[in-house]
Amino acid sequence: MADYTAVKTFDYKGLPCPMPIVKMSQEISRIAVGEVGEVLSTDPGSIADFPAWAKTTGHQVLDIVQEPGLIKIYVKRVK
Repeated sequence: MADYTAVKTFDYKGLPCPMPIVKMSQEISRIAVGEVGEVLSTDPGSIADFPAWAKTTGHQVLDIVQEPGLIKIYVKRVK
């Protein structure tokens, strides 16, 4: 069981690379510092892209859950 709760879902299903990262960069400020957002993506590139984005922006990827046809990424806003 995860020890966090997503306060907002960012639905980026159907967007090709790099749009999920571009959108998340624009919308991360919609959650408060310390809160967690759930990203929904169908782009397989998101699995590598989000950890790389988090490393360069200072945010934190808490978990990546792969389901058939859907990737859920849990991002904690750090700053």
